[in-house]
Amino acid sequence: MATQLATAPPDLARSTAPWGALIFLALAQLMVVLDGTIVNLALPQLQREMGISDSTRAWVVTAYALALGAFLLLGGRIADFWGRKRTFMAAAAGFAVASLLGGIAQQAWELIGARALQGLFAALLAPAALALLTVSFPGGKDRGTAFAIFGSISGVGAAIGVLLGGYLTDYVSWRWCFFVNIPIAAIALAGVWAKVQESKAGGSTKYDWPGVILAALGLGSLVYGFTNAEHGWGSPEALGFIAAGAALLVLFVLVEKKAKHPLLPLRVATERNRAAAFLASFLSGAVLIGGILFINFYLQIVLGFAPFVAGVASLPMTVVLMVTAGIAAKNLPRLGARIPTALGPVLIAAAMLWLTRVSADGTYLVNMLPALLLLGAGLGLVFVPMQNLALFGVDKDDSGVASALVNASQQVGGSLGIALFSTLAASATVAAGGTGPAALSAGYSLVFLWAAGVAILIVPVALLLIDINRKTFSGTASDTPAVHL
Repeated sequence: MATQLATAPPDLARSTAPWGALIFLALAQLMVVLDGTIVNLALPQLQREMGISDSTRAWVVTAYALALGAFLLLGGRIADFWGRKRTFMAAAAGFAVASLLGGIAQQAWELIGARALQGLFAALLAPAALALLTVSFPGGKDRGTAFAIFGSISGVGAAIGVLLGGYLTDYVSWRWCFFVNIPIAAIALAGVWAKVQESKAGGSTKYDWPGVILAALGLGSLVYGFTNAEHGWGSPEALGFIAAGAALLVLFVLVEKKAKHPLLPLRVATERNRAAAFLASFLSGAVLIGGILFINFYLQIVLGFAPFVAGVASLPMTVVLMVTAGIAAKNLPRLGARIPTALGPVLIAAAMLWLTRVSADGTYLVNMLPALLLLGAGLGLVFVPMQNLALFGVDKDDSGVASALVNASQQVGGSLGIALFSTLAASATVAAGGTGPAALSAGYSLVFLWAAGVAILIVPVALLLIDINRKTFSGTASDTPAVHL
């Protein structure tokens, strides 16, 4: 495999006002990421009001992440074939309707169904937004800046979701965690309609339905198996579904190798630098989405913080993430992608190890604040190069599916992280003697230890796979190199 740099051909759909387009595309991405965490702080109140069990509670979060992750690849292909702007607008409208249904839900199944529907429309929205960003900024230094802003939203959006969810739960109603999406979606839809022209792939536009079915069933089986591991890792509900999920995903790869019009062209995923981005996205998603959930549980349930206060307590992470992402973006041409992608997970792991010291008599300043600062710095270093690498050298006709894959990796990692960490926490809490603050802290501590282990796995991925020349991220070379396999 040889890598050759070449200037990508101009896309007819390039935005005439790219910075204006960035605002609305970033707003849509913010909504997608925000909804992965906005209900976290509302869960205790929501659970009491609707009479939801502890085991069902996790599905309020997991249903969104699972539907999003399972259908993102299809969403990316639909965006490529049907038109990225058209897909974006339909998905934004659908997301608003799903949010309305969630806000008016009266039963647990209605709420979980609305969350899954949100995830389904987010699976269309996220790849369309990133693909439109790609054609709006085809190269040069502006592209790096735009991707830095867009990439940092993955972490910032999760933190903003916590803060906003806490405020709405405390001062309005948990139902506004859903209703708030309606005006956001309307603004993003109107802005993209006015600022962005249509873009779509050329050539064949046939869909790989066997691939769609295998990917969705495989991912769903994996998450369901991890969720049921609380019954024992050897139980049919756990081991059976995990094994089935793994087998279905192996079959998916075999089918994609022979498919004439694959859902996931393997050339997109197997280029080593993009593969590093997808693996880093998967692992960081598990830590970010799963870890933040238990940080919030500790703040609220053990330390007794009100939802909004718990959201405010998470702000230091957001501020540090934004600052670090800006520094990383500015220095990416000089440092390259390998150094920040390897250093960031070390800081994330250090943050999680610090959190293993949580206890029933802990304090925010000692047990939480140092870890939140480290976590923000680590995430900022990872997200900026990750978004750039994910679209490294990809053909413009595959930009939708490549965009989908980096989002899918993070969301599937997040859903598996929640399922795995919830099981670990439940087992450790029972072993520690019940549901009191001390027992809960023991469960959370084990979760943070595992999260540290997951984060550190990103380091060898970065060191072994990333080999892009630093000039790729500067204005002296093309920012959209062509990769010939």
